[in-house]
Amino acid sequence: MSKIAIMQPYIFPYIGHFQLIHATDIYVFYDDVNYINRGWINRNKMLLNGKEQLFTIPCIDASQNKLIKEVQVLNDKSISKVLTTVSVAYKKSPYFTEVFPIIEKTLRFEGDMPISQLAVNSIINVCGYLEIKRNFKVCSEQGYNNNELKKADRLIDICHKEGVDHYINAAGGRAIYPKEYFSERGIKLEFLISDKKPYVQYKNDFVPWLSIIDVLMFNSKDVVNNVLMQSYHIE
Repeated sequence: MSKIAIMQPYIFPYIGHFQLIHATDIYVFYDDVNYINRGWINRNKMLLNGKEQLFTIPCIDASQNKLIKEVQVLNDKSISKVLTTVSVAYKKSPYFTEVFPIIEKTLRFEGDMPISQLAVNSIINVCGYLEIKRNFKVCSEQGYNNNELKKADRLIDICHKEGVDHYINAAGGRAIYPKEYFSERGIKLEFLISDKKPYVQYKNDFVPWLSIIDVLMFNSKDVVNNVLMQSYHIE
Protein backbone atom coordinates (compact mmCIF):
# COMPACT_ATOMS: atom_id res chain seq x y z
CA MET A 1 0.00 0.00 0.00
CA SER A 2 1.28 3.47 -0.86
CA LYS A 3 2.44 5.94 1.78
CA ILE A 4 1.49 9.62 1.70
CA ALA A 5 2.84 12.87 3.14
CA ILE A 6 0.90 16.16 3.17
CA MET A 7 2.97 19.27 3.91
CA GLN A 8 2.84 23.02 3.38
CA PRO A 9 5.25 24.14 0.67
CA TYR A 10 8.40 25.65 2.22
CA ILE A 11 11.20 27.43 0.36
CA PHE A 12 14.27 25.17 0.11
CA PRO A 13 13.32 23.34 3.34
CA TYR A 14 15.68 21.46 5.62
CA ILE A 15 16.67 17.88 4.87
CA GLY A 16 13.85 16.36 6.92
CA HIS A 17 11.33 17.34 4.27
CA PHE A 18 13.31 15.52 1.60
CA GLN A 19 13.56 12.47 3.84
CA LEU A 20 9.76 12.63 4.08
CA ILE A 21 9.54 12.73 0.29
CA HIS A 22 11.95 9.82 0.04
CA ALA A 23 9.94 7.78 2.56
CA THR A 24 6.60 8.18 0.78
CA ASP A 25 5.04 7.51 -2.60
CA ILE A 26 2.62 10.45 -2.80
CA TYR A 27 3.60 13.92 -1.63
CA VAL A 28 0.85 16.54 -1.45
CA PHE A 29 1.77 20.22 -1.26
CA TYR A 30 -0.77 21.64 1.19
CA ASP A 31 -1.11 25.07 -0.43
CA ASP A 32 -4.72 25.94 0.41
CA VAL A 33 -4.34 26.37 4.15
CA ASN A 34 -3.61 29.63 5.92
CA TYR A 35 -0.28 31.33 5.45
CA ILE A 36 1.96 31.42 8.55
CA ASN A 37 3.65 34.72 9.34
CA ARG A 38 7.29 34.32 10.42
CA GLY A 39 7.14 30.64 9.54
CA TRP A 40 9.20 28.70 7.01
CA ILE A 41 7.05 29.16 3.92
CA ASN A 42 9.10 32.08 2.57
CA ARG A 43 12.31 31.88 4.58
CA ASN A 44 15.03 29.55 5.74
CA LYS A 45 18.58 29.49 7.09
CA MET A 46 21.96 29.29 5.39
CA LEU A 47 25.56 29.30 6.62
CA LEU A 48 27.30 32.67 6.40
CA ASN A 49 30.70 33.32 7.99
CA GLY A 50 30.35 30.21 10.12
CA LYS A 51 26.96 31.14 11.58
CA GLU A 52 23.37 30.52 10.61
CA GLN A 53 21.86 33.39 8.65
CA LEU A 54 18.18 33.84 7.85
CA PHE A 55 17.21 34.52 4.25
CA THR A 56 13.73 35.68 3.30
CA ILE A 57 11.78 35.75 0.05
CA PRO A 58 9.78 39.01 0.20
CA CYS A 59 6.01 38.73 -0.22
CA ILE A 60 3.25 41.24 -0.90
CA ASP A 61 0.78 41.86 1.93
CA ALA A 62 1.44 38.46 3.49
CA SER A 63 -1.20 37.64 6.09
CA GLN A 64 -2.44 34.70 8.11
CA ASN A 65 -5.88 35.63 6.81
CA LYS A 66 -4.82 34.48 3.34
CA LEU A 67 -4.21 31.00 2.01
CA ILE A 68 -0.60 30.18 1.11
CA LYS A 69 -1.51 30.08 -2.59
CA GLU A 70 -2.96 33.62 -2.35
CA VAL A 71 0.26 35.28 -1.15
CA GLN A 72 2.30 36.73 -4.01
CA VAL A 73 6.09 37.00 -4.13
CA LEU A 74 7.52 40.51 -4.38
CA ASN A 75 9.61 39.98 -7.51
CA ASP A 76 12.06 42.85 -7.17
CA LYS A 77 15.74 43.42 -6.40
CA SER A 78 15.33 41.62 -3.08
CA ILE A 79 15.37 38.29 -4.92
CA SER A 80 18.69 39.18 -6.52
CA LYS A 81 20.04 40.07 -3.08
CA VAL A 82 19.14 36.58 -1.83
CA LEU A 83 21.01 35.05 -4.77
CA THR A 84 24.01 37.28 -4.09
CA THR A 85 24.04 36.26 -0.43
CA VAL A 86 23.89 32.58 -1.33
CA SER A 87 26.74 33.06 -3.80
CA VAL A 88 28.91 34.87 -1.24
CA ALA A 89 28.16 32.26 1.42
CA TYR A 90 28.91 29.20 -0.68
CA LYS A 91 31.15 30.17 -3.62
CA LYS A 92 34.07 28.24 -2.08
CA SER A 93 32.01 25.16 -1.22
CA PRO A 94 32.89 21.93 -3.10
CA TYR A 95 29.58 21.62 -5.00
CA PHE A 96 28.81 25.28 -5.67
CA THR A 97 29.14 24.91 -9.44
CA GLU A 98 26.57 22.12 -9.58
CA VAL A 99 24.14 23.48 -7.01
CA PHE A 100 23.98 27.25 -7.50
CA PRO A 101 22.22 26.92 -10.90
CA ILE A 102 19.35 25.15 -9.08
CA ILE A 103 18.93 28.18 -6.82
CA GLU A 104 19.10 30.53 -9.79
CA LYS A 105 16.62 28.48 -11.80
CA THR A 106 14.16 28.69 -8.91
CA LEU A 107 14.51 32.33 -7.93
CA ARG A 108 14.90 33.99 -11.34
CA PHE A 109 11.46 34.21 -12.91
CA GLU A 110 9.37 36.69 -14.88
CA GLY A 111 6.06 38.19 -13.83
CA ASP A 112 3.98 37.24 -10.81
CA MET A 113 4.13 34.06 -8.77
CA PRO A 114 2.53 32.95 -5.51
CA ILE A 115 4.95 31.92 -2.77
CA SER A 116 3.35 28.47 -2.82
CA GLN A 117 4.45 27.91 -6.41
CA LEU A 118 7.95 29.24 -5.76
CA ALA A 119 8.31 26.94 -2.75
CA VAL A 120 7.00 23.97 -4.74
CA ASN A 121 9.49 24.79 -7.52
CA SER A 122 12.35 24.87 -5.02
CA ILE A 123 11.51 21.36 -3.82
CA ILE A 124 10.83 19.91 -7.28
CA ASN A 125 14.08 21.36 -8.64
CA VAL A 126 16.12 19.87 -5.80
CA CYS A 127 14.43 16.49 -6.30
CA GLY A 128 15.29 16.72 -9.99
CA TYR A 129 18.95 17.29 -9.15
CA LEU A 130 18.92 14.33 -6.74
CA GLU A 131 17.00 12.19 -9.26
CA ILE A 132 14.13 11.59 -6.83
CA LYS A 133 10.89 10.75 -8.62
CA ARG A 134 7.67 10.80 -6.66
CA ASN A 135 3.98 11.41 -7.30
CA PHE A 136 3.81 15.12 -6.44
CA LYS A 137 0.40 16.77 -6.13
CA VAL A 138 -0.74 20.31 -5.32
CA CYS A 139 -3.68 20.19 -2.93
CA SER A 140 -5.66 23.07 -4.48
CA GLU A 141 -5.50 21.42 -7.91
CA GLN A 142 -6.84 18.01 -6.86
CA GLY A 143 -10.53 18.73 -6.34
CA TYR A 144 -10.64 17.21 -2.87
CA ASN A 145 -13.48 19.60 -1.99
CA ASN A 146 -12.91 19.29 1.74
CA ASN A 147 -11.93 22.80 2.81
CA GLU A 148 -14.78 22.84 5.31
CA LEU A 149 -13.07 20.10 7.32
CA LYS A 150 -10.64 21.06 10.05
CA LYS A 151 -7.12 19.90 10.85
CA ALA A 152 -6.88 16.11 11.20
CA ASP A 153 -10.21 15.40 9.50
CA ARG A 154 -9.11 17.08 6.31
CA LEU A 155 -5.85 15.15 6.20
CA ILE A 156 -7.72 11.90 6.80
CA ASP A 157 -10.12 12.76 3.98
CA ILE A 158 -7.21 13.37 1.59
CA CYS A 159 -5.76 9.98 2.52
CA HIS A 160 -9.08 8.27 1.80
CA LYS A 161 -9.50 10.08 -1.53
CA GLU A 162 -5.98 9.09 -2.58
CA GLY A 163 -6.72 5.49 -1.61
CA VAL A 164 -3.95 5.20 0.97
CA ASP A 165 -4.05 4.12 4.60
CA HIS A 166 -0.51 5.02 5.71
CA TYR A 167 0.22 8.68 6.44
CA ILE A 168 3.69 9.88 7.47
CA ASN A 169 3.97 13.33 8.99
CA ALA A 170 6.88 15.52 10.03
CA ALA A 171 8.09 15.30 13.62
CA GLY A 172 6.33 18.54 14.57
CA GLY A 173 2.96 16.88 14.05
CA ARG A 174 3.39 14.76 17.18
CA ALA A 175 2.09 17.65 19.28
CA ILE A 176 -0.99 18.12 17.09
CA TYR A 177 -2.21 14.80 15.70
CA PRO A 178 -2.95 11.80 17.97
CA LYS A 179 -2.29 8.45 16.31
CA GLU A 180 -5.42 6.96 17.86
CA TYR A 181 -7.68 9.52 16.15
CA PHE A 182 -6.28 8.54 12.74
CA SER A 183 -6.32 4.83 13.53
CA GLU A 184 -10.00 4.93 14.45
CA ARG A 185 -10.64 6.31 10.97
CA GLY A 186 -8.62 3.70 9.13
CA ILE A 187 -5.32 5.57 8.75
CA LYS A 188 -1.98 4.49 10.19
CA LEU A 189 -0.16 7.64 11.28
CA GLU A 190 3.60 7.72 11.85
CA PHE A 191 6.12 10.51 12.31
CA LEU A 192 9.51 10.93 10.67
CA ILE A 193 12.27 12.20 12.93
CA SER A 194 15.51 13.31 11.31
CA ASP A 195 18.78 12.23 12.90
CA LYS A 196 21.50 14.87 13.06
CA LYS A 197 24.16 13.89 10.54
CA PRO A 198 27.21 16.19 10.76
CA TYR A 199 29.21 17.03 7.66
CA VAL A 200 32.13 19.34 6.92
CA GLN A 201 31.14 23.00 6.50
CA TYR A 202 34.44 24.67 5.58
CA LYS A 203 36.48 24.69 8.81
CA ASN A 204 33.62 25.68 11.09
CA ASP A 205 31.92 23.84 13.89
CA PHE A 206 28.92 22.02 12.42
CA VAL A 207 25.68 24.02 12.28
CA PRO A 208 22.70 21.64 11.86
CA TRP A 209 19.21 21.97 10.39
CA LEU A 210 19.96 24.59 7.76
CA SER A 211 18.23 24.76 4.38
CA ILE A 212 18.80 21.89 1.96
CA ILE A 213 20.96 24.41 0.09
CA ASP A 214 23.66 23.96 2.72
CA VAL A 215 23.51 20.17 2.55
CA LEU A 216 23.84 20.19 -1.23
CA MET A 217 26.71 22.67 -1.27
CA PHE A 218 28.91 20.48 0.93
CA ASN A 219 27.92 16.94 -0.12
CA SER A 220 27.81 14.93 -3.32
CA LYS A 221 24.50 13.67 -4.69
CA ASP A 222 25.34 10.13 -3.61
CA VAL A 223 26.09 11.21 -0.04
CA VAL A 224 22.89 13.27 0.16
CA ASN A 225 20.78 10.39 -1.13
CA ASN A 226 22.33 8.06 1.44
CA VAL A 227 21.39 10.54 4.19
CA LEU A 228 17.85 10.70 2.80
CA MET A 229 17.57 6.92 3.04
CA GLN A 230 19.30 6.26 6.35
CA SER A 231 19.55 9.24 8.71
CA TYR A 232 16.06 9.25 10.17
CA HIS A 233 13.74 7.04 12.12
CA ILE A 234 9.97 6.51 12.08
CA GLU A 235 7.92 6.36 15.23
